[in-house]
Amino acid sequence: MSWELDNANERNKMAPYTFYIPGSDVIDKLRLGDLVKLIFLGESETDGPAGEKMWVEITERYEERFKGVLTNEPYDLKGLKAGQEVTFKVEHICDTQYDDPSSSDWDYYFDMKVVVSRDVLDRREFNFMLRDAPNNDQDSGWSILSGYEEDEYLQDAANLQCISIGVILNMDDSILSIIDERPMCAFERNEDGVFWKIDDYDWDGYLNG
Repeated sequence: MSWELDNANERNKMAPYTFYIPGSDVIDKLRLGDLVKLIFLGESETDGPAGEKMWVEITERYEERFKGVLTNEPYDLKGLKAGQEVTFKVEHICDTQYDDPSSSDWDYYFDMKVVVSRDVLDRREFNFMLRDAPNNDQDSGWSILSGYEEDEYLQDAANLQCISIGVILNMDDSILSIIDERPMCAFERNEDGVFWKIDDYDWDGYLNG
């Protein structure tokens, strides 16, 4: 077989705040004729490895094992075509046709943006957080730094990026308890690895500097 199914559960474990999988309540609803989305991996018809998310109609279910029929025509994967039978398990399902109340959490983590330094992304570490007034509905107001950046580094806009807050939570979700703090607050990580609020932060210097 020139293709295989990706494990959506494993993807979710690696990126729990940016990779959605349906909750157990949704999985329990699945019946014959329902559509589920799977991730197919294989070789591209044109150039190297490829992956495509496609819908499969369930034709058989045995608890957590399924059979189905591919309803999409693959864009570029070898050895696959619409109407082909597919055997899969719960861990392969990355979406369904059902509304999932929990999906709003992923929407928030994906849509809400933070400003981070490239150093945070390179190190996959952050030790300072500051929340200013948001500029729009998708701007959280948070700026997140590793704590190792020099002033000259931060003055270069190329060293700053706007990303989804879920990417930061994938690194360290201990900040869930503080991400809803009101604007004009600052936190830094102490020697025990815990974020503490900076009560005497120099806001005049920050706002007028």
